[in-house]
Amino acid sequence: VFEKQNRIGGAVGTDIIDNWLCERGPNSMLANDPGLMALIDELGLSSECEKANPLARKRYLVKRGMPMATPSSPGSLITTPLFSMRAKLRLFGELFQNRRQRPADVSLAEFIQDHFGSEIVDYALNPFIAGVYAGAPTLLSARYAFPTLWECEQSHGSIIRGMIAKMLKKSKSRKTKKPRVGIISFRRGLQTLTDALAASLPSDALSLNTEVSQVTRDSSWNVTRQHEGRAHTEAFDAVVSALPASGLANLQVGSSGDRPLSDLHDVLHPPVDSLVLGYRREQIGHALDGFGMLVPEIEKRSVLGVLFSSSLFAGRAPEGHASLTVMVGGTRQPELTGLNTDDLLRRIQPDLRDLLGVEGEPVFRRHQSWPRAIPQYNLGYGRFLEAITACEYQNQGLFIGGQVRDGIALPACIAAGEKLAVRVTESSRAFP
Repeated sequence: VFEKQNRIGGAVGTDIIDNWLCERGPNSMLANDPGLMALIDELGLSSECEKANPLARKRYLVKRGMPMATPSSPGSLITTPLFSMRAKLRLFGELFQNRRQRPADVSLAEFIQDHFGSEIVDYALNPFIAGVYAGAPTLLSARYAFPTLWECEQSHGSIIRGMIAKMLKKSKSRKTKKPRVGIISFRRGLQTLTDALAASLPSDALSLNTEVSQVTRDSSWNVTRQHEGRAHTEAFDAVVSALPASGLANLQVGSSGDRPLSDLHDVLHPPVDSLVLGYRREQIGHALDGFGMLVPEIEKRSVLGVLFSSSLFAGRAPEGHASLTVMVGGTRQPELTGLNTDDLLRRIQPDLRDLLGVEGEPVFRRHQSWPRAIPQYNLGYGRFLEAITACEYQNQGLFIGGQVRDGIALPACIAAGEKLAVRVTESSRAFP
């Protein structure tokens, strides 16, 4: 395993400072894949796994300067002030949409507007995409950013009918009914998982501060890498890549030094900053009785969203205190990520005061910057996926996966690794 950085885990990282637990990247995982839970069991981490606080189920969206809890049932959808009666009728009417065939990909905003209308785009889709991708629904590809929704439309016409059918099919396919695990982390943060993966490797299998520059194929695969200022080449039976887009774009494949994936330089990665802010509990007027709060672009605020970190999991803040994780930047306001901590804090404090009743200065703060954060599966993304597929086809024994191909969420990256392992195993049986 060759890792360019001086630590494993990539964006996954946890810092514990004076009893404040800060996540550098992802803050939690949705454990809806049996493979993820099997991996946690295999690594002996079941006792360290922590489910999200069941009392923190609410999700808040901001409308007219007020955080409002999102509907959690058909009944609450009827009564919620988040959406107008016209928007609610449009939601229920979507159930009766006919099947359609689109000639080409469309933006996620256009796709959802076709089904649910512009109000749902502005006050549901837009903040949701800011929280997941830090991106813009007007730019994201419906087909590649959310393939499940695209498939539901193709098969049923109605997204809602398609999702119901998928859930029923999944429920029937289960041999035993297991309770849904939901959102999880670990007692000492998500880095627990990546540390355990590294510890499970043979002692000589991991090389840090090592950048792979070229892979060539003759009777075996020759991998050239740079480590401590020197180039090394070693032979392997197969090569598995989880490189980000920029790494794949720079990778030389073959003895001629060609870069067949150089177009991946065009994959957009907007910058994102996160601020973990700690307050005495009495400094915050909001009940913090939920997962967090997302802010639609139409509200003209500086924050993309705020996670109520200490409400979601225990041990994130000292007794009598609360921890908030504030996200800024993305495609919406990338210029905010260039600010220093003091200036950024001054910029977001009015939002925290107005929306959450935060008074005074934080007693703790931790600033994390990601200049190239999340790859955007924007319109036209299919050309990048086609280039990856062609590269693999032309170079048998080279396997490519990871967030640039298989989804951006941490569980999706884990599932991509499992899928790559199966492909490598099947390939070795076919060509021993």
